[in-house]
Amino acid sequence: MLPLPTQARPFEVGTTGWSAADLLDPQIEQQWESGRYEIIEGVLTRMPAARYDGQERLQRLTEIVNDYLRAQQRRERVVGEVDVILADVRVPKADGLLLTESDKQRQREENRRRGRDEEDFGRIIVPPTLLIESISLGHERHDRVLKRKWYAEAGIPNYWLFDGYRRTLECLVLDRAEYRVDQSGRDEDILRPSALPGLVIELATLWD
Repeated sequence: MLPLPTQARPFEVGTTGWSAADLLDPQIEQQWESGRYEIIEGVLTRMPAARYDGQERLQRLTEIVNDYLRAQQRRERVVGEVDVILADVRVPKADGLLLTESDKQRQREENRRRGRDEEDFGRIIVPPTLLIESISLGHERHDRVLKRKWYAEAGIPNYWLFDGYRRTLECLVLDRAEYRVDQSGRDEDILRPSALPGLVIELATLWD
């Protein structure tokens, strides 16, 4: 269970000692929701605004996955800009996230255990089946190294690294405690990630 929120304090990027518990404070949460913030090892961080080109290409990828889910008559969808509580001092904002029905049930159970509304998911506190990060210019190490380590430690089974500028997609799967490459490609390659059997991603359709 998360500890009680700390006493209200200045909401300033770069300050330390922040945790997921602080977001229970309504005043802090209001400021948090006004921007693209993350808590990185207890440090309050603000992510840069997304660039149009990268977001448009990420949206195309998301649409391909969601079209696949509809064709499979599944209710789940990939959604974006979701806070994920990996640990008390680690709260990243995922660019894309897929919760299966099983994941949703575990989220409801965890909400109930914490005395929260079962159906008001809010910030995700269980490992999602798939998490997608769109590589941000100038923040490549943050996504490729730091978040990769975090997500593996949190037990997230599938992590996709999407780079709309270098025109690459890496589909990673968790193998014991580390990720390994399941499928990767660039430009006009065609990928068939094992996370979603039958899904075919023609990368060329993402860049035009």
